[in-house]
Amino acid sequence: MAMEYKKLLADVEDAVANCMKCGNCQEVCPIYKEVRIEPAVARGKIALMEAVLNGGLDITAGFDKKMALCVSCKACTAKCPCGVKADELIIRGRQAAVAVRGLHPVKKAVFSLLKNRGLFDFSLRLAGMFGPLTFKKLPGRLAQISRFPMPGLDRKRITAPFAATPLRGQYPETVKAAQSKLRVGFFTGCTINYIYTDIGQSVINVLKANDIDVVLPKLQHCCGTPVYVNGDVELAKIFAKHNIETFENYKLDYIVAACGSCTEAWKTEYPGLFLDDPAMKQRADALAAKTYEISQFLVDIAKFRRDGLGEVKVSVTMHDPCHMARGIKVTSQPRELLKAIPGVEFIEMKDPSRCCGAGGSFSLAHYDLARQINDRKIADIASTGASIVATGCGLCRMHITDGLIQNDKPQEVLHTIQLLDKAYQARNK
Repeated sequence: MAMEYKKLLADVEDAVANCMKCGNCQEVCPIYKEVRIEPAVARGKIALMEAVLNGGLDITAGFDKKMALCVSCKACTAKCPCGVKADELIIRGRQAAVAVRGLHPVKKAVFSLLKNRGLFDFSLRLAGMFGPLTFKKLPGRLAQISRFPMPGLDRKRITAPFAATPLRGQYPETVKAAQSKLRVGFFTGCTINYIYTDIGQSVINVLKANDIDVVLPKLQHCCGTPVYVNGDVELAKIFAKHNIETFENYKLDYIVAACGSCTEAWKTEYPGLFLDDPAMKQRADALAAKTYEISQFLVDIAKFRRDGLGEVKVSVTMHDPCHMARGIKVTSQPRELLKAIPGVEFIEMKDPSRCCGAGGSFSLAHYDLARQINDRKIADIASTGASIVATGCGLCRMHITDGLIQNDKPQEVLHTIQLLDKAYQARNK
């Protein structure tokens, strides 16, 4: 049995061995800072994988549980003096656990729904229609709380409502600019399409203001990151192949996403998923080369219009999502957008790229721990005195909003592109 386990991790054996167990990852791991146990940090997880490779440990429920105790923030990899890509190794540990033990029944059910694009779309449309029956809207914010206990959701957790009409249902497949100079495909992802449609509307408005046609392929689906980071690599390949084939059907100059995780999926995960399929990898590489996060695209490629910006008098601080700061390494561009807006007072918080604790599905499975991590972020935000928190991730927006409300703080959380949209609209008034 030990030899079977070793085969599952044989391709990462050298990478695992490169960890010198120095403990630098302890300094930056948001989970370790709260729980102070070795299996919570990258060094501890790598030691567990090493024990499996050496035949001293089986892949048990305990191993699976320890690999799940990670927000995938990539801080350990950024800090490692040996260049060990611990975040990728942890995902490989999860993949090995899935291969041996299968997915957790709840994850299996959720991923089965996610795999069926039509049923998934229908389910979330229903959630948008009937959400007010089960959730109570909170005044003054795009936030809600459940009216009664719900499976898998902490009773006190603040979430955002599903949209009555998904973003892609609000627009034709191609939205034309008055004077077109580029044609860009918009990968909406799930959160923007079904929840934060206001972000998607701002993306479209801003691109049109910059003379760019926007294409919203109707058949696009989840980027696949949720299943990939949870160890189901085969299902991740299905999502990647579907999205690649979908966007290949359109003549596009570029592809944009308004989410660091979705952008990273296109630029890094998709090419990496097809290392054993040269033809598919070539197609993934071709699309990865022209995919950008929206602020990166506007600053580096489109050279966004600065002459059309009106005044927006607000004080703003910025939270850098993990997959933006350490995944695709996009931090200067969203700040450049904000600083170009007349009237914006930008106030940098002490540690803008520190994880907020959302971690995708992590905050669902470990809500109390995710809240502890988030409380540190909320304190950092509060210390700036800013009235707005700008970010580039819908899930970060939701989790930080939860933390602000739980801590009785008044700040509103918006996507950076929404503030730029307000500036263009202010000039047009």
